[in-house]
Amino acid sequence: MELLIMAAGMGSRFGGLKQLAPMGPNDEFIIDYSVFDAIKAGFNKIVFIIKEENYELFKETIGKRVEPHIEVEYVFQKLTNVPDFVKIPEDRVKPWGTAQAIYCAKDAIKEPFVVINADDFYGRDAFMVAKNFIENKEDKSYGLIGYEASKTLTENGSVKRGVLELDENGNLNNIVESSIELENDHIKCEPLDGKDIFNIDLDALVSMNMLIFDPSIFPYLEEKMVDFFKENENNLEKCEYLIPDVIDMAKNEGYAKVKVLHTTAKWYGVTYKEDSDKVRKALLNLTNNGEYPNNLWN
Repeated sequence: MELLIMAAGMGSRFGGLKQLAPMGPNDEFIIDYSVFDAIKAGFNKIVFIIKEENYELFKETIGKRVEPHIEVEYVFQKLTNVPDFVKIPEDRVKPWGTAQAIYCAKDAIKEPFVVINADDFYGRDAFMVAKNFIENKEDKSYGLIGYEASKTLTENGSVKRGVLELDENGNLNNIVESSIELENDHIKCEPLDGKDIFNIDLDALVSMNMLIFDPSIFPYLEEKMVDFFKENENNLEKCEYLIPDVIDMAKNEGYAKVKVLHTTAKWYGVTYKEDSDKVRKALLNLTNNGEYPNNLWN
């Protein structure tokens, strides 16, 4: 099992590389806890997808901590890793999106793998759920870890989440990308596409971009990336090739089934700068309760 950590993005609202903000009782980063939990769950390789200009920073901070404990490889998300016919705008700086990020790792990954964000704390249970799925998965059967919506909120504003709709067999039926926030005894969801506001229960499942694939996803990503850039030839300054859209196509075209996997884990993350203190307190409590050692890598 391999873990692909997407760390090429910058935290615009937080300001700077929030992936490298010390959060643990001994200045551990959130990303340290993800690697630690992955090792505990039996993963044997970490692939970091980063911007090339951040390589030395990652190597000197995160790399030197985790490399003694697990195999590590670095992959760069480059604007040039697109079909040959794409004429990249001179002023394009922002990466092409999460689907292109995963595609950039195609030569580094040979086994079933889990994708996560660098700046989210996912919790041990989520990695164990992913492990159990991988150990029993069928070919072209992908997984999406579903979090109880109330366990993914912040007190400091709304958050963007993919609200999950399931069929009777627990497979993904639809993802409604929404801005969500607590309102009395339910959660209000405002779809990002402008459709009508709706409410969900506190324990309804949402996506935190923790996904499970096998290498069969890479040729599909390549095929759909060609279509994507042809469709967006007049929107190359802003368009993004996103993994939820690819998952939706794979499901609808019958290329793969996508199983939604319920985790009881609580998510922590820094959506707003004001979230930092709460995350630090949560990690300290988890350490004091024995979930993690006081000094993670000792």
